[in-house]
Amino acid sequence: MDILVIGAGVSGLTTGICLAEAGLSVTIRAAVPPGQTTSVVAGAVWGPVRVGPPDQVLAWGRVGLEALSKLATEAGTGVRMASGREISRGSLEPHYWMDLLTDVRPCEPAELPDGFTDGRHYRAPLVTMPVYLGYLQARFERAGGTLEISAVASLAELAGQAPVVINCSGVWAHDLVPDPAVVPVRGQVVIAANPGIEEFVIDRDPEPPWITYMFPHGDTILLGGTNDEGNWDQEPQKPIAERIVAGCAEIDPRLRGVEILGHRVGLRPCRPEVRLESEPLGSGVLWHNYGHGGAGISLSWGCAAEIAAAVCGA
Repeated sequence: MDILVIGAGVSGLTTGICLAEAGLSVTIRAAVPPGQTTSVVAGAVWGPVRVGPPDQVLAWGRVGLEALSKLATEAGTGVRMASGREISRGSLEPHYWMDLLTDVRPCEPAELPDGFTDGRHYRAPLVTMPVYLGYLQARFERAGGTLEISAVASLAELAGQAPVVINCSGVWAHDLVPDPAVVPVRGQVVIAANPGIEEFVIDRDPEPPWITYMFPHGDTILLGGTNDEGNWDQEPQKPIAERIVAGCAEIDPRLRGVEILGHRVGLRPCRPEVRLESEPLGSGVLWHNYGHGGAGISLSWGCAAEIAAAVCGA
């Protein structure tokens, strides 16, 4: 084993793929399989939110945008190019990273729901996460990678198990490193039958712990959500789910009385800045790759490419 990656979410899988496809022997070790990680709860549209620092986010995000756009042309990846809107009842300030997109424009009045006065319409990669995680796992294993489901109690115990260990433990880095700068931002979502909605919608107005968005995935639609900082609770709460559906139905009345198919909760690994750096671990090297906040899908390919370049160069 050349590389041991800790964590089987989108960051761990993508890092494992980049290194395995470079010809290295890679094992991913995780407490739960990909389909049970925080990543499966994501919406998930490309857009580096709740993450820093801005200059590196732009660099990593550009790589991610290119990679996901390419995957959108391939069958079975769970990625497609989708149109959608970010909307507000006041004046909307575009995100700095929207400069990476090529077709952002102001919304026409007819494109705004009742009560909304401003918005931006754009196209971006939209990811159906259960399908995408399955694609990533299969691609990793095709490249010769091995996935082990086993909990890791400490990073120190990994010394000597591989020349390079990569920590992609997400929010669990809070205890594993330990790194108190990592805090959970709880996200709860509702999976519902899609009544015919084709474009994603993100309402920029609600204050934490609330956020309102809807991401259509064919016959289903993912409705959100929450931005509850410091909350470690991973169990869906019925009153929160009801509020999520009501908030989305206020924007699009087609969601009133919608059939509910499921509930998901994930803990976004938020940190003032992504930690992407190396340090000694015994006679080997430990790389950290965590703290991606609400941008794990958006930054995963860029961060993985940077680690792969450093490891293969060394």
